[in-house]
Amino acid sequence: MKAQLDCIVCVLRQALRASRKVTEDEEIQEKILRRAMRELLEIDWRNTPFYMSYRVHRIVSEITGVNDPYKIIKKQSNDYVLRLYPKLKEFINASRDPLETAVKLAIAGNVIDFASVEKPEIENTIKRILAGKLAINDYPYLKNKVPTARRLLFFADNAGEIVFDKLLLETMIKMRSKPFERITFVVKEEPIINDATVEDAIYIRINSLPNISLKTISYRGRNLEEDNPDLEKWFLTHDLIISKGQSNYENFDRYENIFFILLVKCPVVARDLKVNIGDTVIKYNRPRSPFTRFIR
Repeated sequence: MKAQLDCIVCVLRQALRASRKVTEDEEIQEKILRRAMRELLEIDWRNTPFYMSYRVHRIVSEITGVNDPYKIIKKQSNDYVLRLYPKLKEFINASRDPLETAVKLAIAGNVIDFASVEKPEIENTIKRILAGKLAINDYPYLKNKVPTARRLLFFADNAGEIVFDKLLLETMIKMRSKPFERITFVVKEEPIINDATVEDAIYIRINSLPNISLKTISYRGRNLEEDNPDLEKWFLTHDLIISKGQSNYENFDRYENIFFILLVKCPVVARDLKVNIGDTVIKYNRPRSPFTRFIR
């Protein structure tokens, strides 16, 4: 998804928030913003919003020397949801359709996104989403694919949220009555805002799931496929592909045979999906023909 004018303002706001996480010195904060503005003037605005965010957050790290401004917040988010985990699991198992409940909880977990939401209200969001309807509802396609899929490719989004994702994966495995042949769980290679990294995934013990492989994805350059030579192979060798959150939707919106599971939190994504801010989405990009699985 190409960036829109709204994205420029949003990325600058992200830079200011990140700078304030690591320093109270307004001169340093101003230096970061000025560098960020110069960077945004020089790069192609047809890039994805996430690529712009990546470039600007590298500036924050370079100037402050802090590689992960949200490190403490990410751990707090993981710990908070881990405390909820036993009750959430009980709730899923007792529900009429455990998979649907687990998917809705995973969508609720997507509120833990400090790029869009400064103070996420997790429990209120859970109640609202469980009681509400999906604005885009391709859940029947997902429910149909889970029992027969052999290999699952899962693009994770944020710290804290990945605990909900773990619950979703566990529910899928229970529904199938057998493990997937392979689960490839993909997190960000480098810290950016509160996106989950390998450290977060290991912390919540995602590797306790059977046949799971933890991988990373890079956003250093403008071309996602060039930065990640295994990406095409991943798409071609997995028959169930799930993308969590807005940033992954921005990067993979033109790919085929992929489910997007997200809470809509910004006007640009809302316009692209033709929904409203606050809406919940399970969207399936179907293959255009039986022979197409991956497009650039």
